[in-house]
Amino acid sequence: MRCLRVAFGMENDETLTDSHYGDSKFFAIYRVCEDGSVKFLEKRHNKARDFKEHDGGHGNPKKFKAVINQLSDVDVLAAFRMGPNFIRIREGTDKVVVFTRTRELSTALRRIVKNFNELWEQAQAKKARNHPLF
Repeated sequence: MRCLRVAFGMENDETLTDSHYGDSKFFAIYRVCEDGSVKFLEKRHNKARDFKEHDGGHGNPKKFKAVINQLSDVDVLAAFRMGPNFIRIREGTDKVVVFTRTRELSTALRRIVKNFNELWEQAQAKKARNHPLF
């Protein structure tokens, strides 16, 4: 059965962060399968959150790499909002990025299930490409 590993950028156990993905308190990792089944796998502390950005801004490539490294086993990054590293993630990794348009985790999960086939196809296409940034 086809399944995807999805990481949600979280503020607390039920709410996606309203900040940039790299500023999430933690990532909630789920396995979502084509039959509509959803299984919580783990809560993963966001090690990049404490990363100091020297210019006070966002979009630091080192923070981008820190987030991607800790989510290397994930297919889909699901977020309410994404920061300046969005383009690096979209174009330079094998990760599919999804904007949930909701901060409610239960609703976001339903949207992932509903769009499983499209997300699966995107993930397969990205894995087939060479990613120069990562």
